[in-house]
Amino acid sequence: MYVRNVEIIDTKTESRDVKTLFFDHSFHFIPGQYVMVWIRGVDEIPMSLSYPNGITVRKVGDATAAMCELGVGGTLGIRGPFGNGFRVTKPPVLFVAGGVGAAPLAPLAEALKNNVITILGAKTEDELLFTERFKSIGSLWITTDDGSAGHKGPTIDLLDKIQGYNEIVSCGPEKMMRKVLDHATVAGVPSQFSLDRYIKCGVGLCGSCCIDPSGLRVCSDGPVFSGVQLQESDFGVYMRDATSRKVNL
Repeated sequence: MYVRNVEIIDTKTESRDVKTLFFDHSFHFIPGQYVMVWIRGVDEIPMSLSYPNGITVRKVGDATAAMCELGVGGTLGIRGPFGNGFRVTKPPVLFVAGGVGAAPLAPLAEALKNNVITILGAKTEDELLFTERFKSIGSLWITTDDGSAGHKGPTIDLLDKIQGYNEIVSCGPEKMMRKVLDHATVAGVPSQFSLDRYIKCGVGLCGSCCIDPSGLRVCSDGPVFSGVQLQESDFGVYMRDATSRKVNL
């Protein structure tokens, strides 16, 4: 629960609305774990670590917009790392990354080195994240919704075309990941998924991030779950907002 003050020592603009912030402190973490980031005077939100000393932020609300405005010398308060990360036991592994979901997968891919095949998707070529990171460590397949790079269409279009892997890990839009889970189930391949749900406390106390009907808490039991854990759940169907109201995906 201790809040560490970190200073931003560098920034990198990844796309029009995505920015990576690098800190003056490196965290020991398992890829897939997250930190609670306190933007002073605005909010505290969960963010996956995309580097030991960095987070990659997409501007989607007040907190992320305020983070994207920060430059070198700016500060943040950070708690964590929290939760369970990816634990790969059967490489080679197929990575399925959609949008900013590439952030927690990139450090895992680098840890596995050449035992990686990646499907990397985004709406447009300009929004593809960490292309060089994934390309440098294995086979890379690219998809874009508008066809500006690679295959035109969603990442799931390529699942039947790729072979030579023993496990699937995925992060991205939840409806996409649900289709990846369905594919993995039919193929009989183990799978893991990193969920992006509303997280408030980060330590499993408030229940804001519980998955129906199991009651598993994304903040402490996740954010990475096996496909088996998610098979008979609300995964890909709905999530809950800050008031615990169901929001269909």
